[in-house]
Amino acid sequence: MEQQIKLKKSLRKINYIAVHCTATKENYYFDKVDIDRWHRNLGWNGIGYNYVVLLDGTIQEGRDINQVPSHVKGYNSNSIGIVYVGGLDGNMNAKDTRTPKQKEAMVGLLKQLRVLYPKAIIQGHRDFPKVAKACPCFDAKTEYKSI
Repeated sequence: MEQQIKLKKSLRKINYIAVHCTATKENYYFDKVDIDRWHRNLGWNGIGYNYVVLLDGTIQEGRDINQVPSHVKGYNSNSIGIVYVGGLDGNMNAKDTRTPKQKEAMVGLLKQLRVLYPKAIIQGHRDFPKVAKACPCFDAKTEYKSI
């Protein structure tokens, strides 16, 4: 069942919707509180992502949509960051670990965001220039091109 959350339109101009993974082992519980703590320990002013997709498909709101997030250097001011929990196998190698519920929730969230930002480009973190990461550990640009 597709989860609907009440989204508000950002006052910021949004050109990109960036998909990320938390780079945590598959099936390891991690949520916005954990991410917020992790990002604060890095010296940030809180969670860098706008939305978090948990293992069970629950969508949590992270940084307020009107505040500039911190998730893709050079693109934060005009983007929205979505992160799914996972992205690594048991040996800490990059792997698409999304659960069926995460996949469904992500599509639902992206469809809602597409209504608010019809011209925004949906792509993975790895699709931005000068990013040497596997994140989100699958080809988001291709997978979500029809949204």
